[in-house]
Amino acid sequence: MERKIIFAGPVGAGKTTAVAAISDIPVVSTEGAATDDVALRKARTTVAMDYGVLHLADGGKVHLYGAPGQDRFDFMWDILTVGGIGLVLMLDQMRPDPVADLDHYLDAFGGFIKRTDGAMVVGVSRMDLCADATVEPIRARLLQRGLNVPVFEVDARDREDIRQLLLALLSLLDPAVRRFR
Repeated sequence: MERKIIFAGPVGAGKTTAVAAISDIPVVSTEGAATDDVALRKARTTVAMDYGVLHLADGGKVHLYGAPGQDRFDFMWDILTVGGIGLVLMLDQMRPDPVADLDHYLDAFGGFIKRTDGAMVVGVSRMDLCADATVEPIRARLLQRGLNVPVFEVDARDREDIRQLLLALLSLLDPAVRRFR
């Protein structure tokens, strides 16, 4: 069986890095030179999508699509979610207001979340850079919005962290999914 999962979230949250960390093929990336305020954070940014594949132990594949984080590329969000079965929402703890970012992406991907019956997980990156950081404000907001979904602290570069995110999402979708190759 083949599945399609979308990675979304703000610029710099680790979507491209996460897809690269878990993909079993070289990632197809559409990065371009960052402009505007994005250039203050990083030199390059996704302008259309990132694409990778994860092979499951049962022979199935998970197609991984990283969406661009900038609102000016939001037309890609609708395109990428067609046929998708779940969402990995990546948030960056170092941004000024991760809870506001959560609200923004929940609103932007609300139709997709509804179509997939809330099949999503949240990964919060860069937690190690904030001594007193906790994912509890993210969990609380999700519950306020009627979403009881897994929330993880992640290092987007760490294959095992991203594996846990995807395993949690795939388990929500199909309890028989147990592991990757």
